[in-house]
Amino acid sequence: MMLTVAAVLDLDVMRAGEPEVLAGRELLERPVRWVHVAELRNLADLLEGGELVLTTGLAFGDSAAAAADYLAGLEAAGAAGVIVELTRDRPADAAALTTAAAGARLPVIRLHRRIRFVEVTEVVHRRIVARQFEQVARAREVHEVFTMLSLQSAGVQEIVDRAAQLLDSPVVLEDSSHLVVAFAPGPVPSKDLLRDWQRRSRAVHRSGLAEENFSAAADAAWLQAPVGLGSQRWGRLVIPGLPVASEAAAAEASMVLERAGQALSINRLAERDQAGLSQQAQAGLIHELRSPRGPDEAEARTRAEALGLKPSPAYLPLVLHLEAGAGQDPMSMQRKERALLEMLDSVLSSTRNTALAAAVQTGQVAVLLALPARLLEDSVLERICGVLAERSAEAAEPLTWTAGAGRARSALSDAAAGLDEAAHVAQTAGTLSAGTRRYFRSADVRLRGLLALLREDPRAVTFADTELRGILEEGAGEDLALLQKFLECGGNKTELARRGYLSRPTLYARLERLEARLGVSLEDPESRTSLHVAVLLRQLRSLSAAG
Repeated sequence: MMLTVAAVLDLDVMRAGEPEVLAGRELLERPVRWVHVAELRNLADLLEGGELVLTTGLAFGDSAAAAADYLAGLEAAGAAGVIVELTRDRPADAAALTTAAAGARLPVIRLHRRIRFVEVTEVVHRRIVARQFEQVARAREVHEVFTMLSLQSAGVQEIVDRAAQLLDSPVVLEDSSHLVVAFAPGPVPSKDLLRDWQRRSRAVHRSGLAEENFSAAADAAWLQAPVGLGSQRWGRLVIPGLPVASEAAAAEASMVLERAGQALSINRLAERDQAGLSQQAQAGLIHELRSPRGPDEAEARTRAEALGLKPSPAYLPLVLHLEAGAGQDPMSMQRKERALLEMLDSVLSSTRNTALAAAVQTGQVAVLLALPARLLEDSVLERICGVLAERSAEAAEPLTWTAGAGRARSALSDAAAGLDEAAHVAQTAGTLSAGTRRYFRSADVRLRGLLALLREDPRAVTFADTELRGILEEGAGEDLALLQKFLECGGNKTELARRGYLSRPTLYARLERLEARLGVSLEDPESRTSLHVAVLLRQLRSLSAAG
């Protein structure tokens, strides 16, 4: 800590002079930048501010008016305080100083015994210089820590955690919308640190002190540092509730935050082609909610609210399953996931809904949607999925996806557990003809949903291969397509012909050859059912392999 006037008075060499505080007792915590010994009447040209002046009072003698002028000059020059050696054999000078000190606005201390000023300056300057060396060493340590993190391409959370460790204090990284991107709670419980975060953070900015180190918010002060380069600032690092009186701690904390902010800016530049920070934070929370040792419900809701999810009576698990299409390489799918997430964020904003959303599995976007009321579940889903479908079709690179919805839950952690069911529904529904349907539930996938669970079972695979062996061995892709169309028409040859598949004589001849290859009658209901199950299993396995 910086040396203060009170700390100087507590030195052995100073206590030997029997110091008496005549004025400014409440200002004794002022930091002392240097000690200056002088007997001149006017020191204005010699002081730069923060000096502790040592004198024997010869400059004003026994004149109270001269003493008052002397003290006023020190105050105007920004002196930290003045220590006057006036022994008992100078009662007139002591009386003049006591009278003048009554109107002074800086610490005025009288020494009743003689001391060696050179000893005072030696001890104080040694401590000041030692402190300066400590500050330089500390600055070098902080610089080396964050430089190494930058060189190692450390992640956002690692940088924030390291800042919190260096400061032994909670640190929060928020974006320009006051959403929490990452945080390290330190000794403070997460739910207390992030409670009602957006309102509290906005209040700091509204105070009009956002560009200064300290910003007053109610009864606390927040130390903050911008993150981003120049006009491209995209967030800020915050230490909520740092005591304003701790100027030395604030200076060091400010240095740590600035270096951490620089490391985050470098990190952002290095990860420009990766998912946004907010999406990373949401993905992290969704992953934690799905793990057996996830946060409790109170902490989960607090963290989710800090990420922009409004508290709601129910939360709905929703999964958007992307079709791979021609671009099945990982980079292509990542671009589609990112585009879908950005589009979903825009749709949620325009419809005034909130959700946690992240790509937690290749080709799938998981969503925990806040429902304003359970009765509005279908209408909210229809609106969001409808607008999203329209924008997906109008995009420069159209996106094709299928939405699967789980069951709404009042607990956020329970809703997160329902994402597996929603993913199963979305992936299975991808083999259906969507028609006008915007989303699917478990009841909509029916037999396909069951078969999707069994598609990798060796017995199911053997069954499907056995049923279709007659046309698979021949490699007759046209026969498989014909069988699929026939089964989709419910075995109705007239309906199949009406769809313009082939002329009736040609169609009937093709079906006879198909029957011969399969070795079963297509008129038999049980045979058609077995073949339909085999065809569905083959479709689902193909979909799984493509995903």
